[in-house]
Amino acid sequence: MAEISRVTRTKEEARASYDRMSRWYDAMAGDSEKKYKEIGLQLLAVQPGETVLEIGFGTGKTLLPLARAVGEKGKVHGLDISEGMRTVAGERLRKAGLSSRTNLKIGDAASLPFPDSSLDAVFLCFTLELFDTPEIPLVLRECKRVLCPGGRICVVAMSKKGKPNLMTRLYDWSHDKIPNYVDCRPIFARESMEAAGFKTQEAKVMPMWGLPVEMVLGIKL
Repeated sequence: MAEISRVTRTKEEARASYDRMSRWYDAMAGDSEKKYKEIGLQLLAVQPGETVLEIGFGTGKTLLPLARAVGEKGKVHGLDISEGMRTVAGERLRKAGLSSRTNLKIGDAASLPFPDSSLDAVFLCFTLELFDTPEIPLVLRECKRVLCPGGRICVVAMSKKGKPNLMTRLYDWSHDKIPNYVDCRPIFARESMEAAGFKTQEAKVMPMWGLPVEMVLGIKL
């Protein structure tokens, strides 16, 4: 298996960067990730009344369909490192009338602030790649801890699957040279999830700008 690049910037640096970007992040990112998020949400298939966690909720775009899916009797928790992102996401939820169904926290996914077996589903979309290589199994083990037996996790992530091409090499190089601007990098999502003890229920791989993207649904047995 190819080696995964390390994350060199600190979490404090990451937090400050996302705080600065929070107000204009949507304009910068555009809709490039939209279809991959939608497929991930389809795989997760959140049901009314469920309790769901999104790790790395950013500006809150994915919180809206999650909050609608759980309905009035469900709950969506969000965890992010950035206070600026929480402010933007909170405003989005208030405008949509969905604040009562959501609970947004600031924290670190390597130590989730939730009890054991308390959640039905966890969603990470272009988030797991932001953690340093030794932290990825810690984050996934925490996700497994907080999920109920039979609970679901869906990870959408840039992938190192397949033969390296020009784009994957360029992305790894950019991540190494300018980590404050290219802060994530391709990883092995399915393999990491299975190593953490999840059973793969479904997996898809699609290209994005020549980079493979994995969408993996795992189950806690």
